[in-house]
Amino acid sequence: MARQPAAECAVNPLGQRVRGGEDDGVTDVRVLVVDDQDAYRHAMMAVVEETPGFVVVGSASSGEESLVVAGPLAPDLVLMDVNLPGIDGIEAAGRLSAGMVIVLLSTYDEDEFDSTGCGAAAYVSKAAFSPERLQQVWQHAASEQERPAAGS
Repeated sequence: MARQPAAECAVNPLGQRVRGGEDDGVTDVRVLVVDDQDAYRHAMMAVVEETPGFVVVGSASSGEESLVVAGPLAPDLVLMDVNLPGIDGIEAAGRLSAGMVIVLLSTYDEDEFDSTGCGAAAYVSKAAFSPERLQQVWQHAASEQERPAAGS
């Protein structure tokens, strides 16, 4: 069997799970969607499901709930709303375990909140969230993870 060019290989260089069936060997980016508003949560889940190589493994409606479900679900990527009840998305992002890429989303402009030090890989406006933007953010985060740390 001929090897596929790199561009046609799996989208998920950091992925941990391999889907079965006819696409054996192709890893899906496992996504946890966190938003307190049903409409936004469902819209984000629909975008993820429409994006090749990405699969929703769960959802949560609060920062606290995201901390509880993230461990057992083992997502590769967490799409986290900034403005959540209880602990907000920025604090929840800071508490999530290493190995997960966290992308903050909000209807607010990025300069309206401080996400410094929370460990999020990126911020995306909810209005700009699309399959193309999801792939761009993931590709950027994956390339950052593959780079050796300064001084290594």
